[in-house]
Amino acid sequence: MKKIIYGLFFGDSITYGEYDGVFGGWVDILKRYALQKFHEGNGDELILFNLGIGGETTEGLLKRIPHELNARNSPDGNIIFLSYGANDLALKDGAQMVDPEKFKNNITTAINHVRQFSNEIYLVSILPFSQKVDGVVVSSGKLRTNEEVVAYNQILKDLAEEHSLGYIDFYSAFLEDKEILLSADGVHPNEKGYGMMAEIAIPIIEKYL
Repeated sequence: MKKIIYGLFFGDSITYGEYDGVFGGWVDILKRYALQKFHEGNGDELILFNLGIGGETTEGLLKRIPHELNARNSPDGNIIFLSYGANDLALKDGAQMVDPEKFKNNITTAINHVRQFSNEIYLVSILPFSQKVDGVVVSSGKLRTNEEVVAYNQILKDLAEEHSLGYIDFYSAFLEDKEILLSADGVHPNEKGYGMMAEIAIPIIEKYL
């Protein structure tokens, strides 16, 4: 009998797919890919949920993750993706939205919540920012630096290793060509960037199809 597996993508506007008017972002590309594979009659059904909320930090994640997991829990299994940090590391009004220690604790708490529902957990790296917004206060009032991206990604990498989780390194894939893979705002990917993220993630979801 075929299984129905759920894939839950928690994150911010980059998970949601903001600034991609063509494909709807990397998660929506994966959603269509999984559906196509199912209709071709290959293997189990993988239903993907895009749970990205623009501007969210790990503080917001902790408020909703128990409810989201209870509402979307497949008896056949779940795959959970946690994609946070781009807002946590931002400085607003001179203070970091979520400092590194709190960020680490929040992700650890989220992992412990998820463990009750799944052992298939992936932490997703933060993308680099364009030169034009690195260290610049943008219209939202947030200031971000690539130096902080490296520091927060190291936290994610260390946690992935410590808890034996998957780690999706979009950061390295973007680094060299970030100026052509990011949209005009210098933070979100453009259609090309989102497409590349989906290409990197497809082999991961294929394991569950």
